[in-house]
Amino acid sequence: MRITWAARSRKTNSLQTDTFETSSGGAQIRPRGFITLKQFGSTGAFVAASVSLIAIYAASATPIPLYGLYRTADGLSYTELSLSSVVYFVGAVSSLLFLGRLSNHFGRKISAFLTLALMAVAALCFLNVHSATPLLIGRFLQGLSCGMASTALAAWVVDNAPARPSWIAPAILSCGPMTGLTIGGIISGTLVEFGSDPRVLPYLVITGVLAACVFLCFNSPETVNRKPGALSSLKPQIGLPLPARRAFRIGVFTFVPTWALGGFYQAFGPAMAMEYLHASSALAAALVFASTMAPSPIGASLAGRTSAANAQRIGMVAFALSVGTVVLTLSQGLLVPFLIASICAGISQGSVLSSSIQSVMSKVTLEQRANVLGLIYATSYTGAAVPTLIAGRLSESYSLVQVLVGYAGMATIGCIAVLLFVRNTGADSSKAS
Repeated sequence: MRITWAARSRKTNSLQTDTFETSSGGAQIRPRGFITLKQFGSTGAFVAASVSLIAIYAASATPIPLYGLYRTADGLSYTELSLSSVVYFVGAVSSLLFLGRLSNHFGRKISAFLTLALMAVAALCFLNVHSATPLLIGRFLQGLSCGMASTALAAWVVDNAPARPSWIAPAILSCGPMTGLTIGGIISGTLVEFGSDPRVLPYLVITGVLAACVFLCFNSPETVNRKPGALSSLKPQIGLPLPARRAFRIGVFTFVPTWALGGFYQAFGPAMAMEYLHASSALAAALVFASTMAPSPIGASLAGRTSAANAQRIGMVAFALSVGTVVLTLSQGLLVPFLIASICAGISQGSVLSSSIQSVMSKVTLEQRANVLGLIYATSYTGAAVPTLIAGRLSESYSLVQVLVGYAGMATIGCIAVLLFVRNTGADSSKAS
């Protein structure tokens, strides 16, 4: 692509131009007579989009280690805390349904700025949490931001993904949210435990991280030309290209149980740590929450060493067994075995999510990516929201261990479905390079 930059000289009032070539459709414009930062190439843009995606989810986990403080100091109930997770998921699904295709019209970069701005506003809401209302508002805004990240930033990641290794983009899409949640939860828990102002410091730190991501995105090339039709894109369009439908239907049996378990840990991680594992610190609550999130990239990397079909089958068997072990160790109050079982669940969910997303995304075109990613994440968020809402209600009458048995049942159903319906295809037979 040939780009011409025009600038008017102050001395001669004449128009001066700089023309140069760009690659990958990214316009790197440098005005004559001005010092500007050189834009990233496709690799730098891939890193910027990936870091921003992870940072968004890290920010969304920042309030979680404070749930214990909100409960003890401000009197928030377990129902209100679980409801905060539900409104987060509702916000994410709403964003995916109504805002999921905006990046096809505004461009990836503008959509990324909107995503980061929403998350920063949510952080401001948490600075004055003494009742459920600001917590619920902030979590809803976080859900909107994460929903936009799941389409705009995720599509930007795919747009700039390197050809090899082929598994790296699916790994970022499937495990980036888990990694971000882990990082955000642990950093927040550490600041709450050892910082001077636990109600404020975590949110100030994550706001600074978001500001750095704005700079990275600003310096990255756009991959989509702006086009009209943004208002009409707000109308939800639920649909899949025909070649991807079977892979998606199978993927539902992996998206729902894995994200549901993550929702349970998000809502009840601090409660499990305090009531069953005898660990009352905010950092311990963060580690319990992170134990099932942090290992996901390991599973994604392992999935890249075999076919997608094998990774789905092995991953779901391991996931179902791990969740059953989580129930057993939690009921006995065994901290170390519980953490080991949670780590195994995290590894297996990383493997199965990465392979499931790869199976679906390999069958869609560039123009279909944002919409299909939105559907994948909408399904996943719904699969987390509904069980979390039910679990919040059931927790008033049943113990968390009894509620967790239902999650083990979902994992078992998903495992059986994958074993019955996943089959090798010509594309799956070869290992990912």
